Amino acid sequence: MSKPAFFTLDTCRELYNASLQERRDAYQINHVSLNYNSQSAQLPGIKAIRPDVAAVHSQVLQDVLRRSQKAFRQLLSPRQGRSKPAHPRFKGKGFFDSFVYPQSGFRLEGDKLHLSKIGSCRVRLSRPIEGGSKPAQSNEKPMAGMSCLR
Repeated sequence: MSKPAFFTLDTCRELYNASLQERRDAYQINHVSLNYNSQSAQLPGIKAIRPDVAAVHSQVLQDVLRRSQKAFRQLLSPRQGRSKPAHPRFKGKGFFDSFVYPQSGFRLEGDKLHLSKIGSCRVRLSRPIEGGSKPAQSNEKPMAGMSCLR
């Protein structure tokens, strides 16, 4: 796996933890629930002051905020087998092993998958791709990388 891919995964984890902290603080201090829209509206400002965050494709960052939204939504939903729901936990190094390009930022050219702001990697297609644009998910494991075009 390339350095930019590791960097992207680490930045995704950092953004996820920061969004959880912001949601917790907003609720505990002001009794206000933040949602995906309010947090994603802050991304341009964050990217302006943090060049490391600006080095990651915007749709990858938006998908991280969607994961955070989903974790908090599950907090409010009824759970079987547990008496009290728990807040989502902060994620340590190694938790993020994938990132998603939901609509754009990637292209497939022959046996190469080009990921925006990361670079190209060789792929082996298990079957031909039909239709137009598909979401691309890159799963990065320590020994092998795998990409999934849905």
